Amino acid sequence: MKVPFTDLRAMHEEVRAEIERGWSGIIDQSAFIGGRPVADFERVFAEYCGAKFCVGVGSGTDSIRVALQAVGVTHGDLVVTVAHTFIASVEGITQCGAAPVFVDVDPVSYTMDVAATERYLAGACESRGGRLVERASGRRVAALLPVHLYGQSADIDPLLALARRYGIKLVEDAAQAHGATYKGRTCGSLGDAAAFSFYPGKNLGAMGEAGAITTNDAAVADLSKVLREHGQKERYIHVTSEGSNARLDAVQAVVLNAKMPKMPEWTDMRRRAAAWYADRLAGANLVIPAEMDYATHVYHLYVVQVDDRDRVRKLLDERGIGTGLHYPVPLHLQEAYRDMKLGVGAFPVSEQVASRGLSLPMFPHITEEQVDYVASALREAVGSALAPSGAR
Repeated sequence: MKVPFTDLRAMHEEVRAEIERGWSGIIDQSAFIGGRPVADFERVFAEYCGAKFCVGVGSGTDSIRVALQAVGVTHGDLVVTVAHTFIASVEGITQCGAAPVFVDVDPVSYTMDVAATERYLAGACESRGGRLVERASGRRVAALLPVHLYGQSADIDPLLALARRYGIKLVEDAAQAHGATYKGRTCGSLGDAAAFSFYPGKNLGAMGEAGAITTNDAAVADLSKVLREHGQKERYIHVTSEGSNARLDAVQAVVLNAKMPKMPEWTDMRRRAAAWYADRLAGANLVIPAEMDYATHVYHLYVVQVDDRDRVRKLLDERGIGTGLHYPVPLHLQEAYRDMKLGVGAFPVSEQVASRGLSLPMFPHITEEQVDYVASALREAVGSALAPSGAR
């Protein structure tokens, strides 16, 4: 048997007719930028997230940059985020002219460690003239950027309490958390703003690049619209030099609109597959994902922790099983951030997760038979006996 790491075709076949009808309408109208498809998506996605406003943009990276700019992050500022995430989280920071401050992740949730964040804010920073400033550099600390990793929310309430205590903003990186909830509230409605990616492999994916910002703050939404369109408030009237071309196009909005009604069902299918994995892998020589008591996990990725990860991955590949690595080198150890002079041991949990994490096949249409096959091969690879028949 072959089990792909992901299967996008099955999802697209369900909505192919709707997509083709929408694209035909766009071609007939020759209206490719903005317009009704984008406005419709912004309205529906805001409602889905429980947010008042949604602003579509061109990519997930755009969404992080524009969201940070819209809440007031600017040149010379610092933004606190995690070392274990995709580099786009930090690209969005640096594209604002700001710089990242890394903290470690929690060893169970793999999201921003609240205690580590508080230690930095309380120990390395001080208030100067009503601004939170890092003592060593004298730079303003402007925001927290927690990442809802793998499909599960960060522990937002204590992080938001820290942000309010220190007078800084909180922007959710929700690129992997479409529909995930925190204490019954949907990701995208929890902080001052949130950034989403609709890269094709996401739980809600376009057929190209796309992203969005959600917020409950009308001023943040209005500024996001200006920033995504070359800094113009109306045609050829530019009110800021910080804008860019970051618009969501109608072609991608059609795809997203077609998929939105399927999201609850597809999320349930992912959660069902995760339950199958948890059942089949119980007692194996590995660590399976934990759904935190405050969260509803949407399993964008199903990441286990295994010893000798590269050997295990090779054995699964030999059995026709696709896997992924998210993410094998923490950002503080990447060449791109060598100037931060953070060596091995700076963030031990991030380093451990990076070296042991293995992403298993996960997509809505994965079958129970496929999960059985993956789990059996994985147990064999890590040296675990198969669960006795009927012991599931």
